[in-house]
Amino acid sequence: QVQVEESGGGSVNAGGSLRLSCATSGYKAYEHCITWYRQVPGKEREAVAILDSNGYKDYSDSVKGRFTVSLDSAKNTAYLQMTDLKPEDTAMYHCAAVCGYYNGGSFFSTKVFSFQGRGTQVTVSS
Repeated sequence: QVQVEESGGGSVNAGGSLRLSCATSGYKAYEHCITWYRQVPGKEREAVAILDSNGYKDYSDSVKGRFTVSLDSAKNTAYLQMTDLKPEDTAMYHCAAVCGYYNGGSFFSTKVFSFQGRGTQVTVSS
């Protein structure tokens, strides 16, 4: 059974940084994919970053240039480094064993190996 668990969220001021972690079990993230999502109550879930085993990385337009996704194969853990955080980045962040791609500003999933985890809250104050 594939499981993912997010951690690393917190409260920061605008312009600050955080690094989120996504630990996986029952799944070799380095052989497949990890997608990061964020969810704000009342709004549609947004896929913000994806990393796959071929080294393909991409991001939503809203975070491009500020967020970086990476993977530590030895730890089977993915990371989302977030810099220059803005109040609009405030959300619950989730990871999932999902493969996909961005096209025309939208994210399309192609394979789903797990549901997203419980998430980790990120709060950015102005």
